[in-house]
Parts: sequence; C-alpha cells; structure tokens
Amino acid sequence: MQAIGVIPARFGSTRLPGKPLKPILGRPLLQWVIEGAQTSRRLSEIWVATDHAEIFALAERCGAVAVMTDSNLPSGSDRVYAAARKSTAEIIVNIQGDEPLLTGEILDQLVVPMLEDPTLPMATLGRKLNGEELQSLNTAKIVLNRKSEALYFSRLPIPHSRDNANSQDFACLKHVGLYAFRKTFLQEFCAQAPTRLELAESLEQLRALYLGARIKVVEVKHDSWGVDTPEDVARVEALLRQQRAGK
Repeated sequence: MQAIGVIPARFGSTRLPGKPLKPILGRPLLQWVIEGAQTSRRLSEIWVATDHAEIFALAERCGAVAVMTDSNLPSGSDRVYAAARKSTAEIIVNIQGDEPLLTGEILDQLVVPMLEDPTLPMATLGRKLNGEELQSLNTAKIVLNRKSEALYFSRLPIPHSRDNANSQDFACLKHVGLYAFRKTFLQEFCAQAPTRLELAESLEQLRALYLGARIKVVEVKHDSWGVDTPEDVARVEALLRQQRAGK
C-alpha cells in the first residue's frame, strides 16, 4: 500500500508573503521541510504542490516531485488533492510546509494506523497539553473516544469541567496539524464545501467529522513549531541551533 507526502506551498501567505522561500539558518524554509520529510521510511515520495515557479524549482532541486496547482484553491488540503490526483498512491499525507523541525519519524507514526486498518479514512496527531495551552484560544484541542479517535476539535478548553476549569483529567490532547488521508476520502473531503461548523471554529478537520469519518489520533511527543511571522523565524532558528548543539 503506497503512501506519499504532499507539501502545499503557496507563495502568497497573508502574514508572511513568500514564506516557503524565507531563509532559515541560510536555507529556504521549504528545503528544511522537504529534507525532514525525506527521512521517512513509510513515504515512497515527497511531493510539493505550489502555485509559484521559484518554489517549483526549489522543490525539484531538493529531490521532491513538484506539481503546479491553481493559486485560487481555497485551502492546503485542496492543493494537496489537486496534486495527489496524479498519483496512484492510496494514502496521502498532508505535510505542513512551514514546520522546519519536522522529522520522518513523526510522519511514519502518522502513516502506521492507515497501513494497519485499510478502512480508516483519516489520521492525525496529538500530544499532551498543559494548563496554559488548555485555556489558550490559539491551541486546537482534541477530545478522544476509547479507540483514540477524535470526537471533536475546538480552540476552546474542552471538555469543560464545571468544578475545575483547569482540570486535565480528560481524554484531551493538543492537536498537531498533520493529516493522513485515504485518497478516496480526500476526494470526498475536498468535494464538500466548508461547513458552518468548521467556519465557526476555523478548523477544517471538523469537515471530516461532519462527513462522518473516523479520525485516528496518534499521540506523539513532537510539538508543532510553525513559521507565520518574522518572530517565528527567530524562534525556530534558536530551536534548530539547540538541536545542533545537542548532537
């Protein structure tokens, strides 16, 4: 069962235009992501779905399969599917293009449940959170069922305790925004217009729950370190330096 990783890399980021090309310790951000993804043992290929010639050329130089996609596509998932339609792979991993600390090991953990259960339409990642993250509206949370499948995602503190607002004694994790899709479900997902539920929470994974899909949640220790602002660049550069110093 073949699995590929697809990195949506749009040039026109609202908060950081040209983000995939931004230098991080002397290398473009996208190069860090591609090279991290290429250490995966479960993904047969890494693809980049982009709307920009310079990003396309960078992806090819880094050994990825580059695919040009429409700049007007509404989301990263739509960009992933637009590229993945040209692949024969059954499993498509949507890899965030702005996380230079990404590792192949994390991607492999995400793919395993898709390989083990051929009926599973989707999987994602989560990690333990702390009290501050539980209350933060910038942190997406997941409530799980007994099978480690998502019941709901929200930016609000969930589940709510009337007695102890900071209680974490629940099946709740911080969401780490990487997704593995069965290709057939990714097609269904992208064919469905954004739902009122996902628009209200600004969380597109709620569309999958609206469609009735099971989403397996793999608990990991990895945290999400995205680059959305110039301040984020300085932060991830410091983290990368720490990693180098620790080797």
